[in-house]
Amino acid sequence: DRDTDKKRIEELLEEKMVLEIAQKQSMNESAHLGWELEQLSKSTDLADTRKSFVFELNECASSRILKLEKDNQSLQNTIQELRDASLTSKESSLKFVELEKENQQLSKKIEKLQNQIEKEKQSNQDLETLSEELIKDKEQLQVVMETLKADKDRQVQ
Repeated sequence: DRDTDKKRIEELLEEKMVLEIAQKQSMNESAHLGWELEQLSKSTDLADTRKSFVFELNECASSRILKLEKDNQSLQNTIQELRDASLTSKESSLKFVELEKENQQLSKKIEKLQNQIEKEKQSNQDLETLSEELIKDKEQLQVVMETLKADKDRQVQ
């Protein structure tokens, strides 16, 4: 029973750490995406901004992958330390219940963050579509302006 409890606690601790890391990453990504959206809306040159935005997102993803690998190694070390540590049966039961509650809370938070990220992704797509439409409108307006200018020049002559 103790071994089973100990293994279960180790699994829950590992899962808790993974969830905490995912939560932090989701929060950081949400904040970063919000900042990038602000920067995108402030920019006057939408095409260049969109290209730099994609580049920054790729850089951010690469950075997150490296960070996740580092965190994974840290988690593996922590798991090994927890395996080495011994807990009494009573402590194990209390810790198990506590971790189970915390795990449920973290799961709910992660789900909320994932929903928020999906909304932000949709918002990004909407902004990109709007950007493309604005570029098309600008081009059409330039054509109309050139036509009007040519007509005006003809009238002046």
